[in-house]
Amino acid sequence: MPEIGYTLSSEEHHPNDLVEYATRAEEVGFDFLSVSDHYHPWNSNQGESPFVWSTLGGVAAATDDIDVGVGVSAPIVRMHPAVYAQAAATAAAMFDGRTFYAGVGTGEALNEHVVGDRWPEHEVRLAMLAEAVEVVDRLWSGEQVSHHGEHYTVENAKLFTLPEERPPICVSAYGERTAKAAAEFGDGFWSVGPQETVETWEEAGGDGPRLCQLQACVADSEAEAVSTAHELWPNSALPGELSNVLPTPVHFEQATELVSEEDIAEGSILTGPDAQQHIDSIQEAIDMGYDHVYTMQIGDDQEALFDLYREEVLPSF
Repeated sequence: MPEIGYTLSSEEHHPNDLVEYATRAEEVGFDFLSVSDHYHPWNSNQGESPFVWSTLGGVAAATDDIDVGVGVSAPIVRMHPAVYAQAAATAAAMFDGRTFYAGVGTGEALNEHVVGDRWPEHEVRLAMLAEAVEVVDRLWSGEQVSHHGEHYTVENAKLFTLPEERPPICVSAYGERTAKAAAEFGDGFWSVGPQETVETWEEAGGDGPRLCQLQACVADSEAEAVSTAHELWPNSALPGELSNVLPTPVHFEQATELVSEEDIAEGSILTGPDAQQHIDSIQEAIDMGYDHVYTMQIGDDQEALFDLYREEVLPSF
């Protein structure tokens, strides 16, 4: 059976609020949570960006049974893979008995450039990610690891706190080259929106959980939802690779001056109070091959989405 999840949006909410929303999502009946890993929000209007690994500790303590994933981290520049391995292993251990999905990807300059390292082109970042996953995988075995690779060095590292079950590493991929690589070194697939590249990943031998995020703004009217989404998430309408290369929220604010409310209304964000729109979009993702579909509610009114899903959307699945 497909699993339906809820997004904890680190870019919009204080960490204490994220913990509260996690408990509400479990009460409502969602199957799993996904939480974003950002150093910056996409723009200043979003207003937050707590350290995800601290937030996860609070979520683990406040919830009982719901599965959790981080979607997604880039353990290649801002965080060395040996440090990521410890952070993710500790988080997974705190969710004892639950599935912890370790989502990874090649990242965005917005979050990764802050340590001052060069921002490589995508082909290089993909090679860095493959090597990073190799390091993480070895450390999660519990053995002492020394690694002297093309991109990373690890000396005499051993993790002493490990979960009972190894978390699946789910790789984010949008293009065919990345999807094929993800099939080689990952344990699952992760995307924002139902990307057809999941089929490329499967054809290349990919196997495991397939996670897909939908973006929504549930409000009393279509107009109110579009206005809120345009204010907070105009970045969703940026074309091409801009989201990967713009380095600061200010740059995103400048770029999204070209995004209109009409662009939002015609884009991929689910806007308005219509439950059938959500049901159809989730089913579309399931039909495409995703078995974990989760939704992000844009704006302060998270209860609007909780109510809609509890009463109409979740019972449909």
